[in-house]
Amino acid sequence: MTTPQTSHDDMTMRERMQAGLPYRGETTANETNNSADLTHRTSAEAARMTERYHRLDLEEDPAALTLLGELLGSMGRDVRIRAPLQVDYGYNIHIGDRLFANFGLTVLDVCEVRIGDDVQIGPNVQLLCPTHPLNPVDRRRGWEGGLPITIEDNVWLGGGAIILAGVTVGHDSVVGAGSVVTQDIPPYSVAVGSPARVIKTVDPEERSGQYAVENFPRAYREQVAAESHGPGDTRTTTGEELV
Repeated sequence: MTTPQTSHDDMTMRERMQAGLPYRGETTANETNNSADLTHRTSAEAARMTERYHRLDLEEDPAALTLLGELLGSMGRDVRIRAPLQVDYGYNIHIGDRLFANFGLTVLDVCEVRIGDDVQIGPNVQLLCPTHPLNPVDRRRGWEGGLPITIEDNVWLGGGAIILAGVTVGHDSVVGAGSVVTQDIPPYSVAVGSPARVIKTVDPEERSGQYAVENFPRAYREQVAAESHGPGDTRTTTGEELV
């Protein structure tokens, strides 16, 4: 028995956009709906919301955080995004707990953008979901598309990094400043360059240079030593081990 194929012909351009199908961008701006569904917010409305957010954030008004929660699809606790922030729609962006994003974050969220917990984002980072056809005829006729982006937990995106459509950056990874990420980055990776390439794997116990363990306060050195011993480790920590 053949399973009937679902037709996309009856979908609106906005529905096609969110489904990752080809759509015409100028048409989505003209599609209206009388419901309170956030997915019918226009990009112009999102721009006005981000402009208000900028003013409130500069004034250190607590209402800025409330407005940010209204702009985004979902938002966790202790989120800090420094103005200016630019988005396409906002409602496709889902943020976990304790995000810090520095000045100038741009998120073109024609598809879902999911950002995990404890993510650090440097200044002028771009998360770019939109795509365009290579076929010159289709492109000339205004067709475009998009693919989702995922930034997993505890990722650091260096200043000026660009994450392209369809990319997942694995947890505990670092993307170097100015890098252009065109393919998925595995967890515990350091990726740099354009296009970005993985140059090393992160050792969760490595601390060197500026962040060598001896440069931390004693209380933190004791915490690190206790964690490295583990619950089944009966060794005691001497003063020499904490130097």
